[in-house]
Amino acid sequence: MWNSTGLLILGRVWGSACTLTILYTLSSHLDPAQFGRFTFYLALFLILDSFVDLGTGQIAVRWTASEPQRTRPVLAAARRVRMTTGSVGLLGVGFLAWFLDEEGAGWIVLAALYPLTHTLELTTTVLKNHISWARPVAVRAVASTTSLVLVLLTVSKGVATPAPFLVAVAGGSALGNLLLHLSSRGQLPPAAHSPPESPHALLRSALPIGIAGLCQQTYYWIDNLFVRPLCGQEELGRYNLAVRLMSFGIMAAVYAAMAALPWLTREHHQGRLGPAVARLAAPMILLGGLGTGVVWGLAEPILGLFGENESFVSATPALRWLMLASLAVYAGAPLLTAVVASGVSASVLRIAAVGLVINLLGNSLLVGSMGIEGAALATLVTEVWVVAGAAWTLTRAGAKPVAAGCSWLWLGGPLGFALGYGLSLWIGAFQGG
Repeated sequence: MWNSTGLLILGRVWGSACTLTILYTLSSHLDPAQFGRFTFYLALFLILDSFVDLGTGQIAVRWTASEPQRTRPVLAAARRVRMTTGSVGLLGVGFLAWFLDEEGAGWIVLAALYPLTHTLELTTTVLKNHISWARPVAVRAVASTTSLVLVLLTVSKGVATPAPFLVAVAGGSALGNLLLHLSSRGQLPPAAHSPPESPHALLRSALPIGIAGLCQQTYYWIDNLFVRPLCGQEELGRYNLAVRLMSFGIMAAVYAAMAALPWLTREHHQGRLGPAVARLAAPMILLGGLGTGVVWGLAEPILGLFGENESFVSATPALRWLMLASLAVYAGAPLLTAVVASGVSASVLRIAAVGLVINLLGNSLLVGSMGIEGAALATLVTEVWVVAGAAWTLTRAGAKPVAAGCSWLWLGGPLGFALGYGLSLWIGAFQGG
């Protein structure tokens, strides 16, 4: 599992490097307002990805991890669900672009076609069940590189509006989904005389997790709807850059939890879920604390790398709040994944739905008076709730996330943060010297 996590992180590092290169290039190439629009639609497409999935990926793993003979019929049912949600999402994006009278609305709708290719991505379920991520990571690296190359080619053509760049990014993602299918289908188990799976039954099982995932993705990006009208598109671009840096920072937590789902599911069936999630989470929060502490101390010079005249440095306070939120994610991601593994889908939905309400309230109360710093603070409060809600749910289910005699391991987060902040001071002093 840890080997797969390492591969996922390595692939994420490359993918994030490509994304940051795209953002760095466009932060200088586009004017600040146009850059803000570009990041707005990137955020919207991430929410769209979650809507198209709607929990089908996790349910496919849960239904087939111990019963591989069901793989083909389960994937067929999941594809039908994703084709439906993808079509609805496409219509939604088209309506939004028309309603906002967006420049380049046709390009935006063209880019919104790529989530339909998530139907092909489901084939990787067979690799997820074996916790075998080398091939998906390699394909995703190719997809990220393709998006970057297409963006650079579009820049070379002198394009100065954001919509064509969305198509360039989407083109790489669509290619990645196609290659994932082609490279994974040979690993599918032989066709068996298994009865067909009902898409409606799969959707019923997936819906609580899917809505929970949609709530999570929404509360991660919904602040765009507050920042854009209240603070302007220029501030939106600065804020979304800070959020992207947060996304880069939490990759180890997200991918370790993703890779651990089949293992945590099996540990749950053996009655060992509590100790298992403790073993997973304790080293993760130590790592998360170290990384977030470094970025906290170096937030201003990191943001100063983007744009002209260090225009993004004003997002420093927001980035620091987001680093504390990142530390909460390192604790919350494995805990919430353990809740998913326990099969208590209603609890996952409840945690995520309350988190969305908290985030909406936080943004409505704070963005008007504090700007993008208020949006970041709302994200922090939301992620702290996720940690508390998931820990409480597991405890009630008899799977205490703090293993007996190992409570001190959870102090790794604050300790790692302190060490990381000290390291940032040393780096700053070294650079100053």
